[in-house]
Amino acid sequence: MGLLSTVFVKSCVEFWGRKWNIQDITIVVLFLALHCLCLFAPFHFNWRAFWVAMALSLLTGLGVTLSYHRNLAHRSFTLPKWLEYSFAYCGVLSLQGSPIEWVSTHRFHHQFTDTGKDPHSPIKGFWRSHMGWIFDSSYRFGQKFAVWGGLKNVEDLKKQLFYRFLRHTNLLHSVLLGGLLYAAGGFSFLVWGMGVRTVLVLHNTFLVNSVGHMWGKKPWNTGDMSRNNWWVSLLALGEGWHNNHHAFEYSARQGLEWWQFDFTWYIIKFLQAIGLATDVKVPTEIQKQRKASKSRILATQN
Repeated sequence: MGLLSTVFVKSCVEFWGRKWNIQDITIVVLFLALHCLCLFAPFHFNWRAFWVAMALSLLTGLGVTLSYHRNLAHRSFTLPKWLEYSFAYCGVLSLQGSPIEWVSTHRFHHQFTDTGKDPHSPIKGFWRSHMGWIFDSSYRFGQKFAVWGGLKNVEDLKKQLFYRFLRHTNLLHSVLLGGLLYAAGGFSFLVWGMGVRTVLVLHNTFLVNSVGHMWGKKPWNTGDMSRNNWWVSLLALGEGWHNNHHAFEYSARQGLEWWQFDFTWYIIKFLQAIGLATDVKVPTEIQKQRKASKSRILATQN
């Protein structure tokens, strides 16, 4: 009960205890609209709309986990440009921002993990790490962002015309998708393909930022709060093995044990098998043994 009270109080302070600008309000309205759209789901259910939502969930989910995260943010593997851009475009349709902004934020997260400079650490409360940070544009793009160095940590993406184009047009693509869904299947496709699907993928990603730094097992001493959480991995296509990820940030594989479900890794492995994914980085057994030894030493010291 004490934990729930703390989470509730911090969430209220975070939500009401600061100034809101027009960009913050716009994002809140967008999120509320998507969640309200989900309320129509039981009344506009049909199997075609359901499977459209599931297919888009998988595609846009991989756009975040495979493209934004493992390919662009960490350069864990290399794809042909046409395929790299295709997966990145799927990420844009998740409504989690453009590749440039998403990757920049994530690189700052690893640079300042679970410190006051971390864009979404639970040290400031569950709400802040889950989605409260999304609604604070002055924090993400204002003075604090300038202190971090702005978008200087994504020069590799800024050099590419495609990613600059997506940065300036990212919302437009979801609007166009919504129009196509409505034209193809009416309101039910819009409810399930935009409402249910987008909310599902958003919260699955947010769980990694919040739950992935609060609850679960910590086999590696990474100096932060990252945790391995099996049920988050099921929802987030393998991203829930978050302590593994922070131990080996460069790894394309996050479910390091055979029993750790990592759907994104299975897709990368398939792409590697057919010659489309190259320079695939995973930790060697020696690297894991060294990390394990270091973790045991630090554990005894603590």
